[in-house]
Amino acid sequence: MDRRDFSLTLARPLGTATGTIHRREGDLLRLDVGEYGVGEATPLPGWTESLADCRAALDGVVDVGDTTLRGAVDADPRDPLADAPAPLTDALTDAPAARHAVVSAVLDARGRRDGRPLAALLADDPAPSVPVNATVGDGSVMETVDAAREAVDAGFDCLKVKVGAGDLDRDASRLQAVREAVGDDVALRADANAAWDRETAQEAVEAFAALGLAYLEQPLPAADLSGHAALRGRGVDVALDETLASVPVDAVLEADAADVLVLKPMALGGPARAHAAARRALAADVDPVVTTTIDAAPARTGAVHVASAIPDVRPCGLATAGALDADLVPDPAPVEAGTVAVPAGPGVAGDAFDGLF
Repeated sequence: MDRRDFSLTLARPLGTATGTIHRREGDLLRLDVGEYGVGEATPLPGWTESLADCRAALDGVVDVGDTTLRGAVDADPRDPLADAPAPLTDALTDAPAARHAVVSAVLDARGRRDGRPLAALLADDPAPSVPVNATVGDGSVMETVDAAREAVDAGFDCLKVKVGAGDLDRDASRLQAVREAVGDDVALRADANAAWDRETAQEAVEAFAALGLAYLEQPLPAADLSGHAALRGRGVDVALDETLASVPVDAVLEADAADVLVLKPMALGGPARAHAAARRALAADVDPVVTTTIDAAPARTGAVHVASAIPDVRPCGLATAGALDADLVPDPAPVEAGTVAVPAGPGVAGDAFDGLF
């Protein structure tokens, strides 16, 4: 197994629960077990383990040997580590970003060996393309409307508007202005990033219901499952994102806390786990969508495959390449007119990552 580190500058600083970050740092893995496969570990504190813990976990994987990794390539691609020996699985416990890299490399190698794209390893009839949303950041009413119009002009028919940074009346005015500017044919979402208490969140649902909002994302703190459950059925669907960094998917579903789950493969431990979470959500009549933790091209492209393996997936948060000042390779799955074509080559992206090692 080969390994190399990387560091990518963000086009704009990214605010997280643990502070503002300016770079995305991580490691790439290259497995060579007859066929080679590439995987990416880009941890994001607050969502995954730390960079130091991620690298410590990958150090443990180095010692397991090619025979174990070859067994994972041969295993069921929907759960390639299910029967892996303890030295491998123990090394990846509590290290979802490291696990993401290992599983992604395993599935990339499996796809190359079998001549099939990653999505076809996860589902029998994956979609050839995935709809994606544009994200509109916080700003004045005019700035928000201008950004929304620019996205619609670029071909997006789904917008996610960041809310919660200012007072609720300001956010209601921004969303109302966007709705009037783009019309009713454009799906409109709002993302509060856990900014509100229960009273404010209830007021927000009441204020936004008349706008035909597709869903309100993470209105309350991550752990407040009962609060989110109480917001459902009031005219605006509730989506959970940050919650999934600390609460198991099954616990969210058992609590009836969401209409939509926002799945990040890097935070969930890899493409196979993200797809399994999507299947459980669908079985509970909850819609899954897929997004990233602002990853580099290998992980972002893997997330595109996960989304394409979800039947009739709603627009996903995969238009994130622009958040990076530069990437590791040219984007194998660029956004065009609000849609991403899924790479049809074997594995994650055919030979797109050949020059990374």
